[in-house]
Amino acid sequence: MKFDLHTHHERCGHAIGTIRDYVEAGIRHGLQVIGISDHSPYFASSKDREQPGIAMAKSEFARYVEEVLKLKEEYRDRIDVLLGVESDFFPEHAEVYRKVYENYPFDYIIGSVHLSGGVSIFNRKRWNGLTEKQKVEQKEIYYDLISQSARSGMFQILGHIDAMRGFYPAFSDIQTEAVDHTLKLIGEQGVAIEINTSGKTKDCGGWYPIDAILERALHYGVKVTFGSDAHKPERVGDDWELVAKRLKEIGFREWVYFKEKRPQTVPL
Repeated sequence: MKFDLHTHHERCGHAIGTIRDYVEAGIRHGLQVIGISDHSPYFASSKDREQPGIAMAKSEFARYVEEVLKLKEEYRDRIDVLLGVESDFFPEHAEVYRKVYENYPFDYIIGSVHLSGGVSIFNRKRWNGLTEKQKVEQKEIYYDLISQSARSGMFQILGHIDAMRGFYPAFSDIQTEAVDHTLKLIGEQGVAIEINTSGKTKDCGGWYPIDAILERALHYGVKVTFGSDAHKPERVGDDWELVAKRLKEIGFREWVYFKEKRPQTVPL
């Protein structure tokens, strides 16, 4: 059973291709299940489209859901199309997002922290001039947000939980117990983390999260899933077989995808 739960499309403004293009790519790449999970609008903003080039407009959201559901029906005999969304997590606006999502039949919601301490996690300059203590503080702020997202009850999956290393590979070397505390909490909450292969497109290379985090995730009983985070159709399912092999080497025996917000277990 081959699946990919993290894909985008042109509505977000920084991906290419239609939803149909990604569904067709899933079929070509041998997937039985594909999840569509484009970036959530900025629901708490007074603007219809707060960040063109980053997320879709609020006015597009219902049309996005409608299109996925139509394709789910059209392709039902060829591939299982799942309705998802990659949701930004802002603690101060969580209830706004929660109320919106309650109106739609999502199979799963990915909770991702893209902004930490008011700055993009991918901003290369955020580390300039920081002392070692300040770097630790920044990492702990990030993992506190991830912990809050796990406790929120809004998400079935947490996205790319060490993506802050994307353009700052030394992030992984910053020592703090916050990572273990977060993984323990995620395990207790029953939320899954994704192995996200888009790290290979950033300076850090490889996947999110690093093997050391996956080893600790296994220790804490954290469920894992797969997402290519494809922003172009040809990346759908990227490195799926390699990820499955590595998870087995680490000691995982299964992974999951979500349908109607219920985990579907797939043996490795």
